[in-house]
Amino acid sequence: MKKVALFFTGIILFTSCSNSGNNLTADKKTDSSSSAENKNSDNPSDAVTKGFAAKFPNATKVKWGKENATEWEAEFNLNGTDESANFSAEGAWLETEAQIKEADLPKAVKDAIDKNYGGWTITEADKTETAKNGTIYEADLKNGNDKKAVAFKEDGTPVTE
Repeated sequence: MKKVALFFTGIILFTSCSNSGNNLTADKKTDSSSSAENKNSDNPSDAVTKGFAAKFPNATKVKWGKENATEWEAEFNLNGTDESANFSAEGAWLETEAQIKEADLPKAVKDAIDKNYGGWTITEADKTETAKNGTIYEADLKNGNDKKAVAFKEDGTPVTE
């Protein structure tokens, strides 16, 4: 009887030791695949970086981030100007945005802001070039505690996004 009990105890110990070893191996595999997934999600694909390099060969101080599930955004410096550009997951350029001075807004855009938002102050201005809509000028406006963002084509035509 002692031999049978000892035999079953040995089987139980052997089984639990071999299973715990398998669990460690499975955990290690899971951890490494999680790391690989995180690494891939933190860095754009080769197609994206190649698309960026082709469009902005002189860019410096490039930092990548995920804009959304299907777009990557690069923040970089180009000829002394801080800019950002978005690319599709396949590497297609979508848009470039750079902050500009209020004085650099086209006259038609300034006139449209004055006409439609009299009394509002421009707090920030951006020039955005898009594959879809061409060049768009955006302005952040403030009137007291109220804030608003507006966008116009170069000819002063309002753009709704």
